[in-house]
Amino acid sequence: MSRKKMEELINSLVNKKEKILLGGGVAAIDKQHQSGKLTARERIFLLLDENSFEETDLFIEHRSTRFGMDEKKPPADGVVTGYGTIDGRPVFVYSQDFTVMGGSLGEMHAQKICKIMDMALKVGAPIIAINDSGGARIQEGIDSLSGYGQIFYRNTLNSGIVPQIAIIAGPCAGGAVYSPALMDYIFMIQGTSKMFVTGPQVVKAATGEEVTAEELGGAHTHATKSGVASFVSRSEEECFFEVKRLLSYLPSNNAEEPPVGECHDPVDRKNTSFLDIVSTNPNRPYNVKKIIEDLVDQGSFFEVQKDFAKNLIIGFARMNGHTVGIVANQPYHLAGCLDIDSGDKASRFIRFCDAFNIPLVTLVDVPGFLPGSNQEFGGIIRHGAKILYAYSEATVPKITVIMRKAYGGAYLAMCCRDLGADLVLAWPTAEIAVMGAEGAVNIIFRKEIETALDTQVERERLLEEYRQEFYNPYEAAKRGYVDQVIDPQETRLKVVRALEIFWSKRVTGKGKKHGNIPV
Repeated sequence: MSRKKMEELINSLVNKKEKILLGGGVAAIDKQHQSGKLTARERIFLLLDENSFEETDLFIEHRSTRFGMDEKKPPADGVVTGYGTIDGRPVFVYSQDFTVMGGSLGEMHAQKICKIMDMALKVGAPIIAINDSGGARIQEGIDSLSGYGQIFYRNTLNSGIVPQIAIIAGPCAGGAVYSPALMDYIFMIQGTSKMFVTGPQVVKAATGEEVTAEELGGAHTHATKSGVASFVSRSEEECFFEVKRLLSYLPSNNAEEPPVGECHDPVDRKNTSFLDIVSTNPNRPYNVKKIIEDLVDQGSFFEVQKDFAKNLIIGFARMNGHTVGIVANQPYHLAGCLDIDSGDKASRFIRFCDAFNIPLVTLVDVPGFLPGSNQEFGGIIRHGAKILYAYSEATVPKITVIMRKAYGGAYLAMCCRDLGADLVLAWPTAEIAVMGAEGAVNIIFRKEIETALDTQVERERLLEEYRQEFYNPYEAAKRGYVDQVIDPQETRLKVVRALEIFWSKRVTGKGKKHGNIPV
């Protein structure tokens, strides 16, 4: 082949690429920008390391011929796929192009996504999905539905092997919502993201209810009410920054250990603030986030689902540079009780940490499960059991710190020794018991109180005696349920040392396909 001919072929290639890279065209791109949204490729370039993106399947075309599709050749079939790096670590990414047929998913669109997901599994690298789509491409009928099914199948196969992150950068409706739901974390953007199975028009037609798209499936709704959103950002730029931050805590796959960062925070730093934050009065609330922030490496706590089920705090942090997962009761909300939503929130996070070799640090101050008919009718038995199952199943190092209240079944649920905690630490303020002292005294000493000359005085006397004898950590320590009673100021040092010792923990398999979590 002559050099001239080769140059002609190269020029043809360049022209074809330039045309495809325009997506839906200048007018469609301008409209995308006017709506406050970046284009599919702009998003990828902003997310990945500079000049690291390699696009795949640029020249893919659909093969549908019905409903005028034989005359339409959507550039890249409405989705940009490829791979690159974030902080030098490989990732695979796809970004739906709303400027091309509204980012609708057809057969080849889905094939591109599936190919990227298969590559990610082979390589052992995270998958990042940027969703901005009007849904299934109706013109392609059942082929579109099949495409979604193939994606869902791969979401499930990849689950627990590589991290899967979904960014909702526009509409995501109908069947399209289930791929993000099958992934590990969902990022939403205020005012831009929309997620719902049935939109406002369908809801109105079916039920008569009038509701806006924002009310039904906006970021605030899914952050505070449904718990679907893991993180909410104010802009796309902030969202991509938060995605990068999340990845900095995670291994690339389940065969790797989480990345280790530099630590300039002394391991033996005393937690003097704990003496002021936590009251010896078990009925006085405090903000457990202050405990977490002082316990972990300074500035490293990264909270997950911060606006959902606020009675339980979860998130990633570093201790001596190593990634840990934090689970903590929040006395500021519902007195730190466990409820339906916190059961879902905790169990999913625990299982993620276990899948990706992230040790768990559990901070306990829990008076019980939230009482009430709404909770019982809503299945708190089943949802609470999820936490029990998740902790029992987890094989990563599990360190538990009992700070104050630890009552009844909720004490068990918060990773007690019987659920496989490797080390249980307790502060002198810890109260480990079947129930609160008032309830216990009313049951145990009912007759003595009823026959007393002054029932109120007798109840207070018995209550004080009961508290002195049983409401301390030493009864549990006598029986081996607590391994160490510690000075709260030494909590950081004790936890870091425990993590170092139990890092080499190994648990053999149980010879079963999988258990049956009470979902």
